[in-house]
Amino acid sequence: MPVIDVQHLSKHYRGQPAVDDLSFSVERGEIFGILGPNGAGKTTTVEIIGGLRTADAGSVSVLGLDPRRDGDELHQRVGAQLQEAQLPDKLKVWEALDLYSSFYPQPADWEELLEELGLADKRTTAYNKLSGGQKQRLSIALALVGNPEIAILDELTTGLDPHARREVWQLVERVRDRGVTILLVTHFMEEAERLCDRLALIDRGRLVAIDTPAGLVTRVAAGQRIRFRPSEPLPSGLLDGLPEVSGVSTSGRQVVVAGTGDLLQAVTAVLARHHIAAAELRMEQASLDDAFVALTDHTLE
Repeated sequence: MPVIDVQHLSKHYRGQPAVDDLSFSVERGEIFGILGPNGAGKTTTVEIIGGLRTADAGSVSVLGLDPRRDGDELHQRVGAQLQEAQLPDKLKVWEALDLYSSFYPQPADWEELLEELGLADKRTTAYNKLSGGQKQRLSIALALVGNPEIAILDELTTGLDPHARREVWQLVERVRDRGVTILLVTHFMEEAERLCDRLALIDRGRLVAIDTPAGLVTRVAAGQRIRFRPSEPLPSGLLDGLPEVSGVSTSGRQVVVAGTGDLLQAVTAVLARHHIAAAELRMEQASLDDAFVALTDHTLE
């Protein structure tokens, strides 16, 4: 039985659909990602799952509970870090954790959470004195202080520098290792590929596709690409006739060759026979970004 089951979910604002007939399920113990551009309906979806908004149509079951009817019990079993979460500037780290732990009958040891999440030395630091990465760590700690079975993490690393973002990713993986099911909302491709066991791609409130990151890539872009700058212009049709090549294009002085199989060997052999050097050559596999562009008409950050 899935721990989260969403069926035909819809939500409208001023007559416009934010979520449109959305269905998916999340299995226990996985990191399930919801990926899409800004305004796709991701946050509205998780706020309905968490019982913070009411759907116009459809059904949601979380741990066998209805978020609308069983909100009090659900909030004891689900932790959430939401996109716009803020704390009072002067509230100290230990005060926030001590306050949040008082909301639960069997809270986690927040002193241990401080150690685990690398905040022990910030115990008495006020919220407004924390860095962006430290604030996100505190948000994760607050989401975990109730010993939840599910953690909802919404746009967890927006605004963080690359180093802080990777630190937070490591924390998320450790949270999953504690046995917590994670529902992760993101618009970062690298984050989705790194963390998620499965992904739901959402665009304009509708489900575009659902699969593993590798599965999404494979279903729309099974090939590979070679980019290089030839030492001299390529003769017309030089590479097009190779069985491994599916297409050749140019961008300025750069040549892009798409294909399958042993594409690199085939292309470089032909270039060598014609005494053409391939400068700045690099091999590219299809990516999740390619898959999303192919499945929608958007590009993501």
